[in-house]
Amino acid sequence: MQRFKAAAAAAAAVFFLAACTPGAATSLEAVQDQGTLTIGTEGTYRPFSFHEDGVGDLTGYDVEIARAVAGKLGVEARFGEAPWDALFAGLNAGRFAMVANQVSITPERVDSYEFSDPYTVSPGVVVVPKGDTSITSFADLAGKTTAQSLSSNWYVLAQENGASVEAVEGWAQSVSLLEQGRVDATVNDRLTFLDYILQRPDAPIQVAAETDDPALMAFAFTKGNTELRNAVNQALKELREDGTLAEISNKYFGEDVSQ
Repeated sequence: MQRFKAAAAAAAAVFFLAACTPGAATSLEAVQDQGTLTIGTEGTYRPFSFHEDGVGDLTGYDVEIARAVAGKLGVEARFGEAPWDALFAGLNAGRFAMVANQVSITPERVDSYEFSDPYTVSPGVVVVPKGDTSITSFADLAGKTTAQSLSSNWYVLAQENGASVEAVEGWAQSVSLLEQGRVDATVNDRLTFLDYILQRPDAPIQVAAETDDPALMAFAFTKGNTELRNAVNQALKELREDGTLAEISNKYFGEDVSQ
């Protein structure tokens, strides 16, 4: 799921974090001594990190998994909320021990941060009207019309496969045009599709094809903070084995997206 943040808002949030947030315990030893794992997250990114109705307690897929990890470490999870760009500024400044916000593992980020083992796996998907059999692969998008946000990587993927793209603001508009029969397909990530279907199980759409290289999302840590990362990996391993990850996944997406 793509997020695009204004630089001015991020800069303001960084100033707020620096001015108002005390330094967090960031090493494994310090986290254990303090009894608190401080976690950066947006808090406005449903269904991963959000407040129910905008005012309730912080919850979401990433939030619940982070809390479960903290429990395995024997400490309390404490969340600090900030816009996307400011999360990494806060991590670098020692305001957070880790970031839990669907951070995808990329070569560029690996150069700057440590990452846990993935707790979300999400391929790109082609979504078509239910019952449509004319599209069964990305190659079948050639000559078809898809609805895509022009600022997303899915727009590029659709174009590369020969689709004619109708520009939209995001998923909501894309799926609306698809359900109205005004476009042939839309390309997005599987998590977006699953979240929509969980909310609208009777929606007349289906997945026609998936990419072979899914995005992998993980917790992010400062470079060199390997002891905390390793402890979190052990916690994730235990949560995977005892079924907790699958349970949280099914709650938010209707299937296990953790592997």
